Amino acid sequence: MDEDSPEIVPVNSPALDPPDPDQEPEPSESGEGDRDGPPEPEALSDKLPLPAAELNLYRAAVALRLVLLAAFFRYRVTHPVLDAPWLWLAALVCELWLVVVWLVAQLPKLSPTSRETHLDRLAARYDDGEPSRRLGSVDVLLTAAGAGAGTSSEPPLATANTVLSVLAADYPAGRLACYVSDDGADLLLFEVLFEAAGFARRWVPFCRRHAVEPRAPELYFARGVDYLRDRAAPSFVKERRAMKRAYEELKVRMNYLAANARKVPEDGWVMPDGTPWPGNNTRDHPAMIQVLLGHPGDQDAAGDELPRLFYVSREKKPGFQHHTKAGALNALLRVSALLTNGSYVLNLDQDHCVSNSGVLREAMCFLMDPDAGNRTCFVQFPLRIGVEDDGGERRHATRDSVFFDIDMKCLDGIQGPVYVGSGCCFNRKALYGFDPAFSEDDDEEEEEEAPVHWSRWWWFGKVKKRALRRTMSTVPLLDSEDTDELTEAGRRRRLRSYRAALERHFGHSPAFIASAFATQERGGGGSDAATADADASSVLREAIHVVSCAYEERTRWGKDVGWMYGSDDDGGGGVVTGFTMHARGWASAYCAPARTAFRSFARASPSEVLAGASQRAVAAMGVLLSRHCPVWSAAGGRLRLMQRLGYVSCVAYPLASLPLTVYCALPAACLLTGKSIFPDDVGYYDAVLLILLLSSVVATVALELRWSGVTLRAWWRDQKLWVVTGTSACLAAVFQGILRSCAGVDVGFSSTSTETATRRRSSSSDDDNRKSAVLRGSNLLIPPASLLVGNLAGVVVAVSYGVDHGYPSWGPVLVKLALAWWVVAHLQGFFRGLLARRDRRAPTIAVLWSVLFVSVLSLLWVNVDSYSAPPAQSASQRPPIL
Repeated sequence: MDEDSPEIVPVNSPALDPPDPDQEPEPSESGEGDRDGPPEPEALSDKLPLPAAELNLYRAAVALRLVLLAAFFRYRVTHPVLDAPWLWLAALVCELWLVVVWLVAQLPKLSPTSRETHLDRLAARYDDGEPSRRLGSVDVLLTAAGAGAGTSSEPPLATANTVLSVLAADYPAGRLACYVSDDGADLLLFEVLFEAAGFARRWVPFCRRHAVEPRAPELYFARGVDYLRDRAAPSFVKERRAMKRAYEELKVRMNYLAANARKVPEDGWVMPDGTPWPGNNTRDHPAMIQVLLGHPGDQDAAGDELPRLFYVSREKKPGFQHHTKAGALNALLRVSALLTNGSYVLNLDQDHCVSNSGVLREAMCFLMDPDAGNRTCFVQFPLRIGVEDDGGERRHATRDSVFFDIDMKCLDGIQGPVYVGSGCCFNRKALYGFDPAFSEDDDEEEEEEAPVHWSRWWWFGKVKKRALRRTMSTVPLLDSEDTDELTEAGRRRRLRSYRAALERHFGHSPAFIASAFATQERGGGGSDAATADADASSVLREAIHVVSCAYEERTRWGKDVGWMYGSDDDGGGGVVTGFTMHARGWASAYCAPARTAFRSFARASPSEVLAGASQRAVAAMGVLLSRHCPVWSAAGGRLRLMQRLGYVSCVAYPLASLPLTVYCALPAACLLTGKSIFPDDVGYYDAVLLILLLSSVVATVALELRWSGVTLRAWWRDQKLWVVTGTSACLAAVFQGILRSCAGVDVGFSSTSTETATRRRSSSSDDDNRKSAVLRGSNLLIPPASLLVGNLAGVVVAVSYGVDHGYPSWGPVLVKLALAWWVVAHLQGFFRGLLARRDRRAPTIAVLWSVLFVSVLSLLWVNVDSYSAPPAQSASQRPPIL
């Protein structure tokens, strides 16, 4: 930034020295303390467990399913298929593997729960009057790879809608700030944010005056309004039409900017004042921080205060590890601590708009709860895809329904949901590594060992058990009692060592360390100390310093502080971040309000769905094969057993792709070779056992759908996606993760967001990247396409064989046809979606390779079977082959 840049007015700049050890701790704002005093305030949120009868019925169905599975495997082991031993053994191993995967995923799902928030109690307790009765300040961290670097059709529009929906949220403007991270140093994104800031001066008062929902312009105007049915006032109709025209003009300007950004000048971009754009080299550029909203006197069209909006692009240098999304979030966390230092942090992706304007108040019902707020590290909201109309929810999502409405509700009944990477509101002190506050009931568990003493000083190294008996804080802690026993010279040496330990933990920034102390002193509560007389230029220099490339070197950032660097991909650090917080004793909450909190209006194509699944699977394998593996990591922490199993299921799910792929190939192998994985002499009781097992599966699924509210159509869509991604993206991720961990070889089967963010913005380079992405995408499609082609070929051969040999030959073929139909039903929908696209190069290549692969395997079987067949067997008696 140059000298003429607008001044940054910091909201919080706490003192740089630690608190006085002789000062008595202040009473907690949450009302905890003397039980003989005033009555305890009412809780701002409640857990709503399932009715006992319904929950017991669900658990009984799961137990019955386990008993029937044990009987089924006893039958499978005692009835081998002698004429096809290898097929029978492969089927048995795959079935055992899949049952273990189901069991690990099912055990944490036995205690589902829902949440209820009390916004009326929140409004009564925090009326935004006195500083002690204000809502906690929130810093929204929005990550974007650069509007010109993505592959979406309208990334500038998506980013602008997300920013506008945040600024128009139903929250006090003085307590809300939005930070946008431009990791691609893209001039187009900067210009889009500048246009969005200008439009916000009219959009924000319009939303607040008429209480419109949702407050992202694209989502709001896509819903449509029936003026006659809604009996809208003429003044509202007139203002809405004017606002829609203004938004259409904004879209025209954004399209113009996007069209100009496609052709990069030879000398690079130039700003309006004639100076070169600092981010012309996306891999080597200085840090940039710009205040778009928040200057002194900034007001909207109605004369009211506006939330603050900051543009941040961290420094990039060759030879430094920038850690993609997690590194960008950590940079935003440090900058926001110096400029606004909100008690809570909400992180969003650029395409996740705020669909519910009261989402921040919903989060405060958990984070500012007088009892559970000091122990809640984050509140996770569901993420939806699609547009909400007047008729209700209209979801185009694939993974969202089952995962968010079933799995997350079940984890919420244990220790809390996992962090999914976006749509999550954090307690800032939990991100810094501080220990949660425990109630007196928690302390009574270990009261016999040592008296409880909570100190306001911190010490590093070995700490006496009597002083900080229950702490698992990663922040260096200082024992005030030991300090009092030292001489004056010893106190100074201890203080110097303490400051050095803090710098090794947080980095060499006294201002940031002071802001971390201020967050801990507030206890995540409501009041921020205003320091309007702080030197803005020094704050700006410090903000530039904390986003430099070398700031995190030899510190605990990404290890104990901020978002964790769990793997080389974006998704791995998210799981590890939540895991480390739960291991320290924090609890999380899952909030699914009636109106969806966050929504993306851009419907993902099948190829984009597959690419996203590949990225998540690679990240999960990276965590599973790292030191952060939840199987053994944090062994001495406060993580509950069922919560650990939930994390194991979250990172180990790609391993199920191996037995799933083999089991999907078995029907084709049986149909093409005439073999079977089940014995021919199936008795009456064996058939009854199989029917009971299938009935128990149906009963378990039906009960899950009943208490979760997921529709059968959404569940079936999720099952189809599970098979498609399991035989493609997850299968590739398993081999990619094993090769990377064991041999150090990085084999990329598909393009990820990391590759997308680092693309060169020239036309020839874009063409090359597009072609390479098509080839990598076709690699992922080959396994499921081969399974589909193989099963279809097996169905044709089996039907032809049955027609030629008459009615008696159909009995052994029906079971094989049923298994093949199961595979085809799961795979055909995805390929129909791919073939419906205009660009058919990737599916065509995948189908051709699949046909070649199946043909080669069939020819190999013909040669092997011809050598292994008995000499007396005639050709007419040989099993049918392709």
